[in-house]
Amino acid sequence: MTDSQPARVLHVVKSLGIGGTEKAAQLLAVHLDRSRFTPFVYSSADGERREQLKAAGIPVIAGGDLFTALERLKPDLVHIHRAGWPEPELLRPVKRFGPRAVVETNVFGRFDDTPLGALIDMHLFVSHFCLDRLVEHLGPRLDLTRCRVLYNPVDTDLFRRLASDRDFSRPLAARLSRPDPGKWSRLAFDSLPILKKLEPGFILRVIGATPEFEAFVRDQGLAGNVEILPPVALDQDLAAFFGQATLLAHSNDTGESFGMAIAEAMASGLPVVTHRASGERDNAQLELVEHGVTGLVADTAEDYAQAMAWLWRNPDAARRMGEAGREKAARLYRVQVVTRQLEEIYSRLLGLS
Repeated sequence: MTDSQPARVLHVVKSLGIGGTEKAAQLLAVHLDRSRFTPFVYSSADGERREQLKAAGIPVIAGGDLFTALERLKPDLVHIHRAGWPEPELLRPVKRFGPRAVVETNVFGRFDDTPLGALIDMHLFVSHFCLDRLVEHLGPRLDLTRCRVLYNPVDTDLFRRLASDRDFSRPLAARLSRPDPGKWSRLAFDSLPILKKLEPGFILRVIGATPEFEAFVRDQGLAGNVEILPPVALDQDLAAFFGQATLLAHSNDTGESFGMAIAEAMASGLPVVTHRASGERDNAQLELVEHGVTGLVADTAEDYAQAMAWLWRNPDAARRMGEAGREKAARLYRVQVVTRQLEEIYSRLLGLS
């Protein structure tokens, strides 16, 4: 890097699949100011996002050795997207190469107190919940000068542009997650027979259904109410999915460290029904979904079904919550806003003007 050349930035992710961590890395790389930063992406595992990155003009290395990629690309700054706990297989090659700065997006709010963890110049947490919990647990052991909250980015402009007007009294809910049992809650199961009594004609469209959920739907005679859909990789398709719904039904017993699906649904103008996770589990979903403002927070299966039915029976309130969510998403998660904040961090670490 010279005064006339952009700084070279390598984003490192474990895979190029369609998960939220991978999407955040993609959006940040694509929206960096190319006059100041030249972005690259490395992943040990290929996936759907490689073609999207390449279409955006981002050079991608999928597979192979990380150190070899570092030697080839010679980045000034390495940005690692990871859970936050020790992962020496990622940091050893970075230490060996020795970039000018190392940034971590700490997805799950964990703490790497190993010597390799000390390589990281800035820890970026995807919610205040994650950082606040770590401060509570670690206290003075945590160097807050090397910690910041940087929300995951969302293409809120796209979701707003593609959002269609809707009749909020129409009982059509959307649910989006990976088909991973850890991304589900019993509320998603047990609330449906209750909802059937409250709103016999309701429809729930699900992306990411598990075999257990599909069996439950069959066994409970809910096949006429629940539609199982295939996964989508493009935001345009996701916007169409949200655009047909009148609320997002979110339920996840492990909770969320951020909640990409929630933020994208909010950007589409949907109110969100969610619940708190118990114990020491993640609860950033409550940072996004403010009860009575951008959605409703339920405690039991009965509450959850009642919340969904209430929104359909009070469409003006549902619309107001959807608009409040859209405004919040545009203010806090808009990709252009988040990326400018990231560029300020990069510039400070690299000593750029």
